[in-house]
Amino acid sequence: MLNISNCEDQDKTGAALKAQRFQMLEDIAAELGGEVIFPTHFDAVLRLRKVLQDPNQTIGSIAAVVSLEPLISAKLLHLANSVALNPEGREVFDIKSAIARLGINTVRTAAMSIVMHQLLRAKGMAEFTEITRLLWDHSIQTAAAARIIARHTTKLNPDEAMLAGLIHDLGAFYMLYRATQYEELRHRPESVKYLIIQWHESIGVSLLNALGIPQEIVLATEDHDQVRPLPTPIRTLTDVLYVANMLAGGHFEWLMQEQAEDSPELILLRETYGHLQPEIDALAAEMRSGIA
Repeated sequence: MLNISNCEDQDKTGAALKAQRFQMLEDIAAELGGEVIFPTHFDAVLRLRKVLQDPNQTIGSIAAVVSLEPLISAKLLHLANSVALNPEGREVFDIKSAIARLGINTVRTAAMSIVMHQLLRAKGMAEFTEITRLLWDHSIQTAAAARIIARHTTKLNPDEAMLAGLIHDLGAFYMLYRATQYEELRHRPESVKYLIIQWHESIGVSLLNALGIPQEIVLATEDHDQVRPLPTPIRTLTDVLYVANMLAGGHFEWLMQEQAEDSPELILLRETYGHLQPEIDALAAEMRSGIA
């Protein structure tokens, strides 16, 4: 359970603002202890995820569920016909064929990507446009990096690594969405940024647990922005996600912060895995074109 009792207010710009910041954290803590509320598209992908986790479901039955969500259907069809997944140029024109080409793991990750992208367009998010754009880009970059790193350096499932990379900052998305419901916060993005810096990791862990995300992925997201010695060799999903997140700039990039200077740990990390950057960038570009 999220504990907010020790929240310190270092960004004081008025009693009303202070009260709404604390109220938002209290409301989030209460919601994470019950039913988590997200926009409709997010609810849809959570329903779809349950179907995808059922080993008794056929591609036909999965296609029937996906077909009920026009946005997800259209995006999956577009992704299945992208250059990366259709190098021979043989187009598919139905959801069943698209799912067969993509595979269940890719469908799961792509569906989550699509609704996260839609979440950024939720009513009231206009005030946070710059933060959400950078956060979305960072999530895509981290997901691509996690997949490439897992594939080249471990025996871990690259699809699971990509999903972990995609949702590792879901707590920040959720906090931004919840902030739109508070008048004082909607018009003060800098104050919301302060809250996200302090709380997005711990809220993210609580959120992923509440959503029923596999425990291995939840554990991998813990303290992902905390600089530490380079894991050598990379063995676990936690290692993969940490390296991928830092290659994608950590939270400094999407929160538009500046680091005084790179730590020796981050310099070594980029020197060790920088040769994978062109492949990571190519996959990230493909993901953006298939989802946006």
